[in-house]
Parts: sequence; C-alpha cells; structure tokens
Amino acid sequence: MSHWANDAIFYHIYPLGLCGAPQRNDFTSPPVPRLEQVYSWLDHIQYLGANTLYLGPLFESGSHGYDTRDYYTVDRRLGDRQTLSRLSAELHRRGIRLILDAVFNHTGRDFWAFQDILARGPDSPYCGWYQDLRFDGRSPYGDPFTYQGWNGHYNLAKLNLSHPDVQAHLLQATALWMDEFDVDGLRLDAADCIDPSFLRQLASFCRTRRPDFWLVGEVVHGDYRKWANPQTLDSVTNYECYKGQYSSLVDRNYFEINYSLNRQFGPEGIYRGLPLYQFVDNHDVNRVASMLADPAGLYPLYGLLFSMPGVPSIYYGSEWGIEGRKNGDDSPLRPALTLEGMNAHNPHPDLPAVLHRLAQVRQALPALRYGEYLPLAVASQQLAFARRGGGATVVVALNAADQAVSIDLPLTGLTGKRLEDQLNPGHTFPVQDGHARVTLDPHWARIMSLQA
Repeated sequence: MSHWANDAIFYHIYPLGLCGAPQRNDFTSPPVPRLEQVYSWLDHIQYLGANTLYLGPLFESGSHGYDTRDYYTVDRRLGDRQTLSRLSAELHRRGIRLILDAVFNHTGRDFWAFQDILARGPDSPYCGWYQDLRFDGRSPYGDPFTYQGWNGHYNLAKLNLSHPDVQAHLLQATALWMDEFDVDGLRLDAADCIDPSFLRQLASFCRTRRPDFWLVGEVVHGDYRKWANPQTLDSVTNYECYKGQYSSLVDRNYFEINYSLNRQFGPEGIYRGLPLYQFVDNHDVNRVASMLADPAGLYPLYGLLFSMPGVPSIYYGSEWGIEGRKNGDDSPLRPALTLEGMNAHNPHPDLPAVLHRLAQVRQALPALRYGEYLPLAVASQQLAFARRGGGATVVVALNAADQAVSIDLPLTGLTGKRLEDQLNPGHTFPVQDGHARVTLDPHWARIMSLQA
C-alpha cells in the first residue's frame, strides 16, 4: 500500500519569520498568537495544490527556533499550545496534513537542563544529557565545563542521544505533539548528525503509535540510504538535486541535473522507489530567484520540480519568485509576509497560477508520483525524460532557452502513437518509428501522456 506522502505536495513556512515575531525571546512576555496569521494563507496554499504544511520550529526557543528551551511549550512569540491545536484542527478539517520541525540533535543554552548544569555544576543530575560534557576546561562562553556544540556553534549544545533519560524526554515530547497537535510527521533537523540508533528508536516509537507517520531528515551530504530506509526515516532532503536544479539553469548545463536524476532514479538508480524530499529553496539557502541569472528560468525550474521523482515542496514566498540572500545571517531568507501584500506587490504575479496548474497535472497523472524514471534526451538547455508506471507513460520535456526549439524524443521501448500535452491542452505530437518531434516554447515545459 502506498504511503500518503507519495501524493503530497508540501508548503513550507518558517513561522517565526512569516509571522513577524521578535528575533529574541524575553521568556517573560505573555503569549502572542501570531501563528493565527497562517489561517489567512490556507486558501492560497490549497490553490497552489499543496496538501501538507511543514511548519518550521514552533517550540519555545531563545531566537531562531533551533535553539530550543522547552519541547513541551509553544514559543510565546507565536502563541500557546491551544493556538497550535486550533490551527492543526483547521488544517485537518481542510484535508491538509501537518509536519513539524523536531530539533532533537541539540538544544539552546536556555534549555532547562543546561541551565541546571550552569547552576549546580557537577551536582546537576543532567550532566549526562549533553555530549562530552566535562569539567576539566572552559567553554567558549566561559562556562566551567566543555561540551560539544553543533557544527562548532556552542549556542547549540549537542544532546547525548544515547542517554535513556534524554531519549525518554524526546519521545514523550513526540507523543505530546502526536496526541495534542495531531501531527502527521516530523522533519528531523540535522538528521545527519543524529545517532542512528536514536533514529531507529524514534521511528519504531512513532510507527507503533501511527503506522503512516512520516519522518523526513535534513541531510546535506552522504548516501541518503544511510538515513532513509525501513528501519529509520522515510525520506531525506535531496540537496544533490536542489543544487543541480538551479545551477543547471545558471550554467546552461542541463547535463548536471540529468546526471543526478539518472544516478538517483534511473534504471540503475541508487534511490529508486525512495520518495526524497525535493525543493528549490528553503529557510537555510538563498531564495532560488536570487540564484538565477534570468528569472524566466523559474518556469522550467518548477516544471521539473513537479515532474521529477520525489515529494515536491514550495517555500513560502517563492511561489512569487521573491529574492533573498544570506547577509551575515539567515533573516533575509525568512521574511515577514502577508498574503495581501504579496498579492498586491510581487515580482512574478503569474507564477502561482503556473504552480497551480503543475500541481493539477501532477495529481492527475499517477506516473508522475509513482512512476519509474527514464532519461530520454539532454542538451545544454533542454531536458526530456519519461515517468512510467501503472500502465501509463508520461513524457516531460523542458526548455530553458530564451527561444523556441524543436527536439527529437527517442521513445524506443515505449508503446504509443501520440503524445498529448496535459500542461498545454490541445497540443498533440505523433510518434513515428519510435520517435516524436516536439516543439518547446521558451522557458517552458511540456508534460505529455503517451497514448495508444
């Protein structure tokens, strides 16, 4: 039986940014239900075709959300537990699933166990909660002890995930989120740094409670099968294809993404059948519109995102092609936005309608969601491939050039007499002697059903 995630289209919101929360938490102010701003986005999210909402960090933290203070309390800058419960209920009433960020690799220095160590030193019962915490030196913050910081960031203290009390605390938090907020899955922050034995424990815990619970891990480098397998996670972030998607356009070199797609999903692909989490930007990387030399590239870019293997995700604001680059910190990537403001002023007002149409086509053609991947043709600015499954074949052709082109598609081994364009209705191309000659508009795509 197929998992619901194979039919998912994600919409990703970084709530502290979208909702305009203060950058620092004073830990004393009463909760402000800024998270309620998300309600005004729900019709728009559904118009785009998204059926799953991934909300970035929501739990009490000192600043950006990944420096957790309390896993059991919603960040007061966004509201309280009732605020999140009500939002979750409305999402599920609309048929939208909910995924939350789980920051289990590390905590902030404001985390209550870390604060207890600061107060009580070696007498704290929580000294074993942190990785390599020792009292024979001083930390960069001047603490009378040392510990591991995530990626050298000592404001993010790495948890000792082999400690049974840490495991119990995190699993209890997960149970709370599942029961009280009815979450459908988790995105594991820094999953490539998490002890695999804890990932197995977490996966078993979640799937025992809810067999269709979905776990996706943030993984930047390495063999994705190490984390995404039947014992641990269902999926990971596909950073290889993230990079290939935009740089193939920048460098006029579709050979790059063609290589990655074939390596990962082709006939000998190492990730065949693995629903990797696909994206063109997120809260950690520059907005993709800032990376493209020609913004018209957004159209074939999203054409590829919605037709390649995996689970596509849209990052809030990027459906209008807004720009944003890191400038010493990540705040330019995580702006406060209102739907009214974006509808009134945006760089690419027709792009949401394109995503709407791409989502419609994706959901209408099961081969795009489940089918195997077959490379067909590649040139510097053109890419074509087939998705085949369930007795159907879909042929995708992309043109990143600023002029129309005509390309030859070799369809040997694929049975059919004509290609019918589902993205651009009314356009049909005959198949003769195992080939089809297809014209492609500038900066555009065709998604064609192969008909008998």
